[in-house]
Amino acid sequence: MTSPSELIIEPSSGRPANACVFILHGLGADGHDFAPLVPQLDLPADADVRFIMPHAPRLAVTVNNGMTMPAWYDILSVDLGRKVDATQLTRSAERIQQLIQAQMDQGIDSRRIIVAGFSQGGAVAYQAALTFDQPLAGLLAMSTYLANPDELALAEANRPLPIEVHHGTADPIVPENLGREGVEALRAQGYTVEFRRYEMAHSLCPAQIEDISRFLSARLA
Repeated sequence: MTSPSELIIEPSSGRPANACVFILHGLGADGHDFAPLVPQLDLPADADVRFIMPHAPRLAVTVNNGMTMPAWYDILSVDLGRKVDATQLTRSAERIQQLIQAQMDQGIDSRRIIVAGFSQGGAVAYQAALTFDQPLAGLLAMSTYLANPDELALAEANRPLPIEVHHGTADPIVPENLGREGVEALRAQGYTVEFRRYEMAHSLCPAQIEDISRFLSARLA
């Protein structure tokens, strides 16, 4: 079941949802961060999509001087990549998986559920999707990285998962090379990953929004 801990946007058609897209926000934001994106997406008329945008809990974040803020997990160091609290990351990924299961319990086929995430939310999206035991429709990772790749219990059900990774060429928060490392780690495991670069910083851009629309439409057509 969902709760006030998730922003839910029902299909604009007024019809019951037959698909679901989860979008996980970045550090310091909340589920409302990506609500303006939804009206900009040109999705198929018969894809009655429910968007679910969970809010992260408030945690103390070590790299931000211990400041408490919305965070999916603590970041302990950014010196060489990302050293994160693996227990908190797993807990957040399991929460998303429970929300996915709740949508399935309401009648939405897992193969019509997409998980997307931005920055820290993207790391959670990676783990939630790649370790989920039912086949999903797709994974969209934006301006993010693959945390603890050697510790992931990868699910065979999502080996064929369509994965698209977006990154800015001038990202000062999550450098592009860190995003590429995750892509190469997955390719080495046999996953097919589409990597797209945009001339931007740690954000979204119009060309990327077009690609997000295309990716969702292709997966949910």
